[in-house]
Amino acid sequence: MKDIYIVLIKAHTGLGGAARWLTGYPYTHIAVSLDGSLRDFISFSRRYHNFPFEAGFTHEYRDYYAFGDHADFGAKVFKLNVGEQAYRKILAFIDEREKGGYLFNLFSMATMPLLHGFRIVGAENCMSFTAQIIELSGVTELKKPYWKYSIKDMDELLSAYLFFEGKISKRPTDQHPDYMEGFSMGRYFKGMAKLVFPLIKRLITRKK
Repeated sequence: MKDIYIVLIKAHTGLGGAARWLTGYPYTHIAVSLDGSLRDFISFSRRYHNFPFEAGFTHEYRDYYAFGDHADFGAKVFKLNVGEQAYRKILAFIDEREKGGYLFNLFSMATMPLLHGFRIVGAENCMSFTAQIIELSGVTELKKPYWKYSIKDMDELLSAYLFFEGKISKRPTDQHPDYMEGFSMGRYFKGMAKLVFPLIKRLITRKK
């Protein structure tokens, strides 16, 4: 048997704060960790703090969430004990998402509160990616299509597997300075074009 961790994150971002104000729900990001020390988090998200459109499959670290002067971040962690076969399927799924040219499903993410998620072939966001990991784990059954699961839905789905809720601190060894690269207007809009136009094409053609 192997342990995997589903981690809900209270993001220190303006967008995260706005979402909490609108919904009254504290967690605005979700990731998967295969690491019992909870220092490596796998998700679909931005790769740089100041460039939200440079997004896709990524490994995140504690200082991505507790960036700058922040010493810690709020988290809720669920521990899933999975069989060897399920674990191999999860590893294969993660590997395929990393190498398969998947885009970040920005449109579903942005409209989740209104449309409750929709699928674009060859695109994922943090919610759809994590919901599929939960499905592959076999610990519980999804009652609706994976792309319709919000973070709050997965919070409720996994309530029996709660492992930890509280603050997770970054450590002196958590140093990934590239994540906080300085803002550039040209790079911002270039990243937007590189994500949005291919997403629109996939949405229209329904092809990978």
